[in-house]
Amino acid sequence: MKNSAGLLLLLIIASCSTQENKKSDTQLADKKALIQADINFSKMSAEKGMKSAFIDYIDSNGVLLRPNHLPIIGANAIDYLIQENDSGYVLTWEPQYAEAASSGDLGYTYGIYQLHIKSKDSSIYGSYISVWKKQKDGKWKFVLDSGNEGLGEE
Repeated sequence: MKNSAGLLLLLIIASCSTQENKKSDTQLADKKALIQADINFSKMSAEKGMKSAFIDYIDSNGVLLRPNHLPIIGANAIDYLIQENDSGYVLTWEPQYAEAASSGDLGYTYGIYQLHIKSKDSSIYGSYISVWKKQKDGKWKFVLDSGNEGLGEE
């Protein structure tokens, strides 16, 4: 009987450990997917313009936090982006870190952005954070985006 109880305890511990490893493997995969989504988002901004990239990557209920504005939410955020004239600059960024929730449906990235102003051939740098939500199709879209200047000019 003692051996049976010990074996049962060992099986329970092994099962929990296996489940924990699967959970951390999934979180690691989600973290990598978040970083890749953020990189692809930046590449699209460089290739097709900030407006196109943001419209493609914003969740339908996404929120933009911008200087001198109340939070811009959902359809209003998309309207705000549509009205942007991004022909005078190129916005790119590089994620420095990402984290995914154990549930696998939310995460965040943060990093450094570069706003290159074409007419002045100069750049402004700042930091950003994006909160992401996994869509039903498995694609990550941001639900909150914010950034701030302050890292200097080129």
